[in-house]
Amino acid sequence: MGRIAVVVIMSLWVIPTSIIVNRVVSDPYMDEIFHIPQTQQYCRGKFWSWDPMITTPPGLYYLSLAHVACLFPGMFLTNMVSSVSELCSTAILRSVNCVLAVLCGIVVYEIITHLRPAIANAKATVVALVLALYPLHWFFTFLYYTDVASLTVVLAMYLACLKKRYYLSALLGAFAVLVRQTNIIWMLFVACTGIIDITLACEGESMEVDQSHMLSRRVGNFSSINLVKTSSNMRRRKQNIAMNTDKHHTVHRPASSTTYFPGFIDEIHAICLTSWHMKWKLLFTFSPFIMVLVAFVAFVRWNGSVVLGAKEAHAVSAHFAQVMYFSLVTALLMAPIHFSLHQVLNMTRSFRKHWPLSFCQWLVGLVAGFLSIHFFSIAHPYLLADNRHYTFYLWRKVINANWLMKYLLIPLYVYSWFSIFSIFSMYSFPVHFSSNLCCLLFKYHSVAGKAGKKTIWVLAYFLATAAVLVPAPLIEFRYYTIPFYFLILHSPITYSRTLLLTGAIYLTIDCFTMTMFLFRPFHWSHEPGVQRFIW
Repeated sequence: MGRIAVVVIMSLWVIPTSIIVNRVVSDPYMDEIFHIPQTQQYCRGKFWSWDPMITTPPGLYYLSLAHVACLFPGMFLTNMVSSVSELCSTAILRSVNCVLAVLCGIVVYEIITHLRPAIANAKATVVALVLALYPLHWFFTFLYYTDVASLTVVLAMYLACLKKRYYLSALLGAFAVLVRQTNIIWMLFVACTGIIDITLACEGESMEVDQSHMLSRRVGNFSSINLVKTSSNMRRRKQNIAMNTDKHHTVHRPASSTTYFPGFIDEIHAICLTSWHMKWKLLFTFSPFIMVLVAFVAFVRWNGSVVLGAKEAHAVSAHFAQVMYFSLVTALLMAPIHFSLHQVLNMTRSFRKHWPLSFCQWLVGLVAGFLSIHFFSIAHPYLLADNRHYTFYLWRKVINANWLMKYLLIPLYVYSWFSIFSIFSMYSFPVHFSSNLCCLLFKYHSVAGKAGKKTIWVLAYFLATAAVLVPAPLIEFRYYTIPFYFLILHSPITYSRTLLLTGAIYLTIDCFTMTMFLFRPFHWSHEPGVQRFIW
């Protein structure tokens, strides 16, 4: 029922908004001037034709061909079109993302219900609808960009991995890379998630066997005591000593075991050790991911670059400041969580409770932030010259307002990252390996991870986010969409007040950006045509 509700409610805003956008902006705009003509070439069967200005693979174009093929029989029978090429209009191609956005809503709903088995269907539906309003995702639903397709396929890959359908996950990962090259990082992250889950399942089974063995020994001891009631006092004392020794061992073993109380190094060591003992199983299970990775490396070697076209404008860089920008933008778009009074008080109490360690962590964070902003902040020519993007104004009016402003923002960047890490540490969801291990593993996560995500999972998330963002010289908020969704799906968004505030913020931003795009056009003196504000 929840999936149907997501489809129906999303369609109520996707269809009318799409109609309005296509009526007001009927011609291709911005990057659409590259993507739409290229897809139209494919519709004519010219698959060897390629625009050298396009940087991404043709995955979106293949999806568009499938979409057009589904529509063609009905359109042909009603005499609306006579050939496939006629059906590849701007409006039809934009509708591909509308369909994908609805499918993405269903995938998000499935992930939510999988991560939170106890959540009510109605609340899961509301969460999925709120996340569908995320401004960057919502806005590009109505244009022919690769962002919606990229997010949908990556989340579908993640869902398949959560459900332990690893071959399907790898297949979706291959297609995700075909949509956008940087998705190879998210494919590796998802594979890492699967490996962590399998190793935790193995550790959980070992703990279950160990606890069952201890229980059976204790039961055996009690039985022995009952059988020897008529024995001598000396033998009874020996039995009691044996029972007490075993009981003492059972109590103290978890406290001293790194399986239950792993530090960061112990956790990595435990997972690596378990993975080594399971190496052949893991190699067989995740061999499709390895094949995709090898194929991608071969492609990069053959192509000479990660991007397909316009290689000079998209050269790999060391843009570490991008990680700082991501943290603040993401925290602001999750303001009811990260900037709530409750969160600020939690972080303050944590700082006071562990102030020597917290002070050192903040000092390291501030130094890293300063080095990133001072030495690794890049002002791309596109950012400085194109006043159609909101980042143009944020760079000029906020970040570069004066020489001091970019440094004053560093504490906010660092706070945002620490807030993200604290959210991961405080909230977690049970990992479903098998029904008889569910409760045990949930307890294991709560104890070993201090009721939070596994440290190695958080590290993998941070490294994946950095690997995607740091090489990108251009500040594009669109690049933040996938890491944002991974973050918010593992955050406490299900509280009613948080949902209401988050939905209100997203809806306000969506209305503003779409109004500016449609009804506040402007002109350039040096170039003909209408210009519009866009993310």
